[in-house]
Amino acid sequence: MANTISQPRYTCALGAQQTVLAIPGGIPIVHAGPGCSMKTFGFLATGAGQQGEGYAGGNQISCTNASETEVVFGGEKKLRQLVESTFKVLNGDLFVILSGCTAGIIGDDVVAIAKEFRDQGFPITGVDTPGFRGSNYYGHEAVIKSIIQQYIGDRKPNVKKRLVNVFADVPFQNPYWRGDLEEIKRLLEDIGLEVNILFGITSEGIKEWNSIPDAEFNLLISPWVGLDTVELLKEKYGTPYLQYPVLPIGAVETGKFLKKVGKFAGINGLDIQRVISREEKRYYQYFEGIVDFLAEYQTNLPYKLYTTADSLYAISYTKYLEQELGFIPEKVYITDDPSPEKEAIVRDIIEKELPEYKDIFVINKDNEQNLIDLKNRVKYENRALILGSDWERDVAKETGNLFKYISIPIGQDLIIQNTHVGYRGGLNLLEDIYHNLFSGNQINSSTYNDSVVV
Repeated sequence: MANTISQPRYTCALGAQQTVLAIPGGIPIVHAGPGCSMKTFGFLATGAGQQGEGYAGGNQISCTNASETEVVFGGEKKLRQLVESTFKVLNGDLFVILSGCTAGIIGDDVVAIAKEFRDQGFPITGVDTPGFRGSNYYGHEAVIKSIIQQYIGDRKPNVKKRLVNVFADVPFQNPYWRGDLEEIKRLLEDIGLEVNILFGITSEGIKEWNSIPDAEFNLLISPWVGLDTVELLKEKYGTPYLQYPVLPIGAVETGKFLKKVGKFAGINGLDIQRVISREEKRYYQYFEGIVDFLAEYQTNLPYKLYTTADSLYAISYTKYLEQELGFIPEKVYITDDPSPEKEAIVRDIIEKELPEYKDIFVINKDNEQNLIDLKNRVKYENRALILGSDWERDVAKETGNLFKYISIPIGQDLIIQNTHVGYRGGLNLLEDIYHNLFSGNQINSSTYNDSVVV
């Protein structure tokens, strides 16, 4: 098959069940064949740093397990029964029906069934997410738009000054999403904003989602995922939006981020500078602590950078490590699946953010091709840092180069609340990178171990 790809870094649209689970009080109801939901969970939760089931996730996800009977006679009756049972068994604030390929092929209407229950007063939406519709990036936005259109609906906004809705990481797909969103919220609150973060443990769940129309503006931190969402909110509620295309990692980028957001929100520049000065003082005091290390071990430290991740992480991590640590980016493999229109947007962002390195970026969802190219480039290296997934980890082990996880699949690490966003996240990343230099080997300033264990 001409369009077959190997080692994809995302799953199908049904992966949006994890988007629902990322909303406190969100309950997915899956109308799909046996195994679809569990395989999706395995890839996006277990395979994303052992992130766990949580409430109503994993084995607890309600699913019709559609069989041959449903294929022949239709599965809407079985789905109605499942929805009724789910309401009785699981406590939730918002229920979302998601369709898999089986339901999509036979034409079961999950949106109409959700409306039947919503008309009875139940908080529920339906979204069409069969695998052939697209990836879980598509599914993520489809879920958000279904909640906006079906659950929040048409109403006149009661705009609240300095309230902002934040759209950033795709939950679980971006493995550090929980810590990322928590730190973004902390930084924005520090400059005087009230933040609907919408996902994760610092979100107030449906209370925040219900207040989406009342936000003064929307903040999109992403190259392309979420653009359709903020455009919808602009059209539906008249809410303006600011797009910041990279995650703010480290002192330089985070300072720029806070200034730009603060200016858009009309916050006094002196108030923003006070926050930046406080955070920079802490950041650089800690940063000074590694200067001796960098000088002492300079003959051992990697300086070439190879990155494999989706566009949000790939651009952001590369920019930070080049900008503040002096790494030389050699190749960046972007593995998400933007449409041709969105790919053009991503390329424009790369040219703006890293103009001198624009030619080293490759947008290719076929990870096997990326790996072949990576192996050929690093097989004679011993001073490279490789950022990526389990697959890139194997390459780093084979070639004796340094490695750090930033993209899924991640089967050899545990991610709880770690983040590389902001001032604190930049320091976290330095620790995460350089502790691997000593893993399993003893080195000093005058010797270099040819094989770095990762």
